Amino acid sequence: MKKFIIFLAVILMAFCGGRKDKEHTHEAQGEQAQTHTQDQEGLEHEHSELQVTLAQQKEWGIVTGRTQKQNIASRFSLPVTLSLNLNKTAHISSFVDGQVDFLSVDLGSKVRKGQPLITINSPGFAQAQADFLRDRAKFILSQKEYERAKMLRKEKAIEEKEYLRREAEYQKNTMEYGASGSKLHTFGITHKQIDELIKKCAALEDKEYKCDIADPNLPLLSPINGAVIFRDVISGEHVEPNKILFTVSDLSTLWVMLDAYEKDIPFVSKKSNVVIKSALYPDKEFPGKITYISDVIDEQLRTIKVRVEVSNLEGLLKSNMYVRGWIENKAEGKEILAVPEDAIQVIDGEKSVFVLENENTFAVRHVGIGGKIGNFRIITSGLEEGEKLVVKGAFSLKTELSKATFGDTHVH
Repeated sequence: MKKFIIFLAVILMAFCGGRKDKEHTHEAQGEQAQTHTQDQEGLEHEHSELQVTLAQQKEWGIVTGRTQKQNIASRFSLPVTLSLNLNKTAHISSFVDGQVDFLSVDLGSKVRKGQPLITINSPGFAQAQADFLRDRAKFILSQKEYERAKMLRKEKAIEEKEYLRREAEYQKNTMEYGASGSKLHTFGITHKQIDELIKKCAALEDKEYKCDIADPNLPLLSPINGAVIFRDVISGEHVEPNKILFTVSDLSTLWVMLDAYEKDIPFVSKKSNVVIKSALYPDKEFPGKITYISDVIDEQLRTIKVRVEVSNLEGLLKSNMYVRGWIENKAEGKEILAVPEDAIQVIDGEKSVFVLENENTFAVRHVGIGGKIGNFRIITSGLEEGEKLVVKGAFSLKTELSKATFGDTHVH
């Protein structure tokens, strides 16, 4: 009996002791977890700031600057291809079927507006002149008869029926004469050339010769000043109106088409400064001006077309040459707070900057950002004018912050 009581006491002591040990273990674990949580919270709070010595700042390339509102210039560049100024370019085709009689210019020739480029021998052109001279003669005759009929009518010396006939004949011949003149104009014949044709005919009639001076040779004139940059015709060739024989272009200006991103639209206008640069002339800038901004945004690229007219008085630039176009525009009257793009880092999933609180202390500051202007980002919240922040080397600080957070290192 005594042995049984002793055995029971041993079991009870073991049970109570084990329970106390477990309770002690749970209490220790709870205290450890609480301590770990407190340490972690302290670590996260501590890691919102970094202590970086001046020597380390220099080694990491840390550069700071004060924030200030300014009239930021939007400046961006894009690779583009030069093209002809289509407002100063012309294709020349024949107005009639015919055979090439004479070529007056060649590739590269400098031509003036109104200068003959080629002469086409065309029976159709000769017939058009003959029709014009015939209709003119009929018009002059009917005009005289109509004027006489009006005088006779006043004197009641002509029947009303005859008067009306002459009036109708005059109106008919007037319309036919005008139509013949218009047909000559469709051949490229100017009023001056028509007047010369009339004078020649009148000179022959004065000498009592028949007015039969229709010339089958039709000169094709350049409609603009420029240079011949395309030719597709030879002497003796039969040509038709649908074939382009020459292209003349004024190369003193060229075009480039820039693609401006949708976000840059507010900072692009016809007042923007534009410069074109070519790798062939690294020390030279070619000024340009914006002449057209598209009203339609490309659905895929989210860009708009911006047409720039570039000065090329020296003739150094060539159509289809690869160049870079630079557009710069100031947001006039809009003082905004903006920081360099490199100053902004993503920390804890938010856009942030490093603000210098004292000589060696950098604090993480979450900020709201707006649009991009050149190499700057507009700041909408989180920063005040005059604060000092890291403008270069922010990525190095972010890297050190990440190491400290994961316990790899600790920056003092």
